[in-house]
Amino acid sequence: MNEKLRHKRLRLLVSKINKERKRQGLKIDILCKDLIGAQREFIKRLDTLSFAATFYESIVGTTDTGGLFYMTSRLIREKIPNANVVFIMRQAGNFELHLFESDQPIALDKQQLENCFTPEIVDNICKSNRICTLDDMFAMGLQGNLTVLNKITAAAIPLGSFAAPLGFILIYRSVQNEFTDSELNNITAITPGLSHAIQSCQVLSHANDLK
Repeated sequence: MNEKLRHKRLRLLVSKINKERKRQGLKIDILCKDLIGAQREFIKRLDTLSFAATFYESIVGTTDTGGLFYMTSRLIREKIPNANVVFIMRQAGNFELHLFESDQPIALDKQQLENCFTPEIVDNICKSNRICTLDDMFAMGLQGNLTVLNKITAAAIPLGSFAAPLGFILIYRSVQNEFTDSELNNITAITPGLSHAIQSCQVLSHANDLK
């Protein structure tokens, strides 16, 4: 009887040990996943910081908006594959486009997305002061060739502040290649500095016009 009792207790002890091992294994598994997730997030942040640093180094000494837009467009296209980059800037009751068709993209159709904008839609996007998707733009009144527009994914990233919107960066490419959060975060990381640089170039240009 004592022998049976000892065996029973031994089995219970082994069972408890196994259960505890499983619990510990589960905790270690969760901890490892958390560490991997944190490491990936850290790498993404480093990538964004690196991109922002490269951007600021590249625009040092730039004194005109044309050169500023060209350099920014080139850097964004290098970072975000196959993207078309357009700068849409507000004007008094109107807007102007800045587009550099070097490298590759711009092949979706002769009627490009940037040709679908109106001053009202540009104002609405600027006043929203947030990243707008193509669906957001449609809700604001964007119209165009749906056969073409349904083939693209797009985002408008605001420049300036809510109190003083300057315009926005429009990026778009094939709908089969949706923009990732990391790609959009890279662009938003440079918009404060870019907005300040644009304003500085505008002030300098106005000062030169008065000479």
